[in-house]
Amino acid sequence: MNKKLLACFILLLSCFVGKFSSQTYQLTGNPVVTTGWDIVPSAVVNTDFIQLTADQTSQVGGIKLNAPINLKFCDKWRVEFDFRIDGNGTTSYGRGDGFAFWYLANPPAAYTAGGGLGIPANSTGLMVGFDIFNNSTEGQMSKVHVLYGTNNTAGSNIEYNNTPGSTFHTADLNPTQPFVGATYKHVEVLGQVDPAIPANWIISIKIDGNTVVNQSFAPSGAAVGMTQGYFGFSASTGAASARHSIKNAKIFTDKVSIAQPTVSASVCPNPSNGQGTINLTTFQSQFVTNPANYTFTYSVGGTPITNPTNFQFSGNTTVSVRIKDNAGLLCDNPDGKILLTLSPFTATAATLTQCNNNNAGTATFNLTLANVNEPAGSTKKFYTTLANLNAGTNEITNPTAYVSAAGTVYVKVTTPQGCQGSAPITLAFYPQIASQDALIESCYIDAAPTTALFNLTQANVTSATGVVKQYFKTQADALAGTNEILNPQAYIATSSTVYVKITNVTNCFVIVKITLKVLPPVYSSVLKDKTICIDAKTSLDAGPGFDTYLWSTGATTQAIQNIAPGQYWVQLKTGRCTTLQTVKVNVAAQPVISGIDISNNTITINVKGGKGPFQYSLDGIKWQDSNVFTGLPRGEVTVYVKDSYNCTPIRVQITVPNLINAITPNGDNVNDFIDYSALAYKKNLVFTVYDRYGNKLYEANKIRDFKWDGTSGNKKIMTGTYWYTITWNENDKNNTQTSYNGWVLVKNRE
Repeated sequence: MNKKLLACFILLLSCFVGKFSSQTYQLTGNPVVTTGWDIVPSAVVNTDFIQLTADQTSQVGGIKLNAPINLKFCDKWRVEFDFRIDGNGTTSYGRGDGFAFWYLANPPAAYTAGGGLGIPANSTGLMVGFDIFNNSTEGQMSKVHVLYGTNNTAGSNIEYNNTPGSTFHTADLNPTQPFVGATYKHVEVLGQVDPAIPANWIISIKIDGNTVVNQSFAPSGAAVGMTQGYFGFSASTGAASARHSIKNAKIFTDKVSIAQPTVSASVCPNPSNGQGTINLTTFQSQFVTNPANYTFTYSVGGTPITNPTNFQFSGNTTVSVRIKDNAGLLCDNPDGKILLTLSPFTATAATLTQCNNNNAGTATFNLTLANVNEPAGSTKKFYTTLANLNAGTNEITNPTAYVSAAGTVYVKVTTPQGCQGSAPITLAFYPQIASQDALIESCYIDAAPTTALFNLTQANVTSATGVVKQYFKTQADALAGTNEILNPQAYIATSSTVYVKITNVTNCFVIVKITLKVLPPVYSSVLKDKTICIDAKTSLDAGPGFDTYLWSTGATTQAIQNIAPGQYWVQLKTGRCTTLQTVKVNVAAQPVISGIDISNNTITINVKGGKGPFQYSLDGIKWQDSNVFTGLPRGEVTVYVKDSYNCTPIRVQITVPNLINAITPNGDNVNDFIDYSALAYKKNLVFTVYDRYGNKLYEANKIRDFKWDGTSGNKKIMTGTYWYTITWNENDKNNTQTSYNGWVLVKNRE
């Protein structure tokens, strides 16, 4: 057999199952499952064991795998099974002959009876016989025969095969380990490549844990170079008789499992020699998960590669990979392939597209993201012009944040193998977002006429779809994304400007301006408050130029007629806005005669209230602008007053008192006193006398009957001139204050 074996064949007892990958073939179960096996009569399934022969003479039987197994890449394999030889035997020959376990190059065509243990004539492979009949002495024995070669002795009896280095025969084990008995015996067969002589197998055989064979065997005959064969068991009886049975046979044929059989790599040739160089060991993790647990060998066309970490090749090459399990539990896997292609590197042109935000004319590009078809591990350098690239000057030092207008830069790529290529990178802008500034007009708010309520979302700033709009008070806020207007549908503002940031699906944005215009109230300039006489009527006119009119009277005309004093309003519509304007028709306040000053035959009319200029009359027909009347007769006089509204005049009746200018209080009953009792009917009548210095000397009121006898403090005063005033309120609705001023000469005679 060759040194390397592709599949591990291992028969395991239960205690060894955990040490191996998985069981491929076995003969277990009750009844025994024989799927994958061919049963050769007289062998039969008998409950949980295979009965190879019945306890009769001239019996032969066997069981074999129905497909060949390749052991070319196995360094170690193991087989385990239980056997039992029992029966009555014959009088002359006892129990015989035995059974064999084998791995034969060709499937048996016929089985040999008697001492051949069922092994076909001229079989080639590994044969292990468990012999209980000595054909030389015709006596009973228990021997193990091993042959690694061709069984071409007389009667195909391996008992007689003594090929040097390829055979072994144990001593008779009957004294210690007899093969015949009612109980099963356990057999372990372990084969592994002899490290000292790789062409040899070291075969170890244990029976019930006792080693009976342990030595190196060299293949002989046709077994040299044998790579595959059939596993099986056979038995025969010949002239003797015995029942030969096996069970719990277990064979494992797993090889190292790999994730994929083929990996590929494209390598750039070195410009200096045209060869590609690659580290083959870097592909190990693509074959198995834990490469450290395995040994990898590489070859091309059967020639081993001695420098896998620095393998050089000059053309497309297929590297064969053999993977060996370092624990020795699995057979090697030779199926791995590394397909190497030698292809010079050529960089391909690329385009990077970025946002020309807010139409700034530049964008920030990450040049390293340009895919120019560079291999992994390549280095890239960027230049503004091809001339700079070729000269290696003025390299772009900030390729991950390169600010540029739309245009072209150039990249120089160096692969891990040293290959170089260059390509242009087009720097492009995403299409501009269709946008324009907008104007929104909104009618004033009544409570705050310099402000209006605006719906910013209605501004026609873009026709683009799928965009997001955010609103800000300043352009700086829009650029920074701070202080966003969170109520754009109900934004109250004066006439001002706001900004909208429009962002599309590529995350590009543009900022445009929205002009806000408050439409102010438009009032009538001709509609004014009016003042009319209380019993008069007037008209109100809002003037032309308004779209519609609506008066509080219900009228919808520009002017309304026959309006009495009161408060009115009119809704004046200009465009889409309506202004509410109020107007008052006031009652003209009548003037009030606040006082009348009388001096001799002259009266002065004092007026308050009303609206000047005033006019005055004594008969209500003839009017004068002066408030002074002279040369009046003594007695009752009616005075009329009207203001500029020319309403019904007010009037008051006054009395011009009789003038007394001298008294002689000497008791002769002639001019002894001043008597104004005739005015006693006036309200609040008071008669007061003053000396020339304005000192009050006497007050004649109702108690003194409005008379003065020229005394002060009940004493006569000195002869001289004295002044006096008479005040009262006229008996009209306004209680007009009236004042009469005069002088009197007092002559005291003794």
